[in-house]
Amino acid sequence: MNTTEQQQFVATWQHESQSTMKLLQALPVSQYDFRPDAGGRSLGELAWHLAEIDGYITDGVVTRHFDFSTKLPGLERPRTVAALAEGYARVHAEAVARIEALQSADLDRVVPFMGHDMRAGDILWSVLLMHLIHHRGQLALMCRLAGGVAPGLYGPNREEMAAMSASR
Repeated sequence: MNTTEQQQFVATWQHESQSTMKLLQALPVSQYDFRPDAGGRSLGELAWHLAEIDGYITDGVVTRHFDFSTKLPGLERPRTVAALAEGYARVHAEAVARIEALQSADLDRVVPFMGHDMRAGDILWSVLLMHLIHHRGQLALMCRLAGGVAPGLYGPNREEMAAMSASR
């Protein structure tokens, strides 16, 4: 079976979004404002940045214009940990629909991005997906620092390993 780059991207992105949802659902509910670095984002702000990546990057790829200074409709940050996962799921579904509505050839278009011309497909793989994974890793560590248990994302965490060992 031949799959297009667009199909491969969406499938990979959907797989990664499942891990993102697991992490968002594991965040300690009372730690929205937890901020281990006074100059950095809080736990809630960093968690919502994952939705912002999906929203802004897909909008920019589709419109061929990136404007990070204007809030996109529907990207208002929830103010509780409990609302973050649901909000992310909504924004992600809208973002996937944007990309699925493109033609496969649209991924080969060159789009201006932050002072450089980039291929739209490269923006999706690098600026969206790898950027999302980078910040999700930061959020997993922040979850631990805030007293939570981050789920295993690319393998079991220590609690999951202990449960597997105990069940043998």
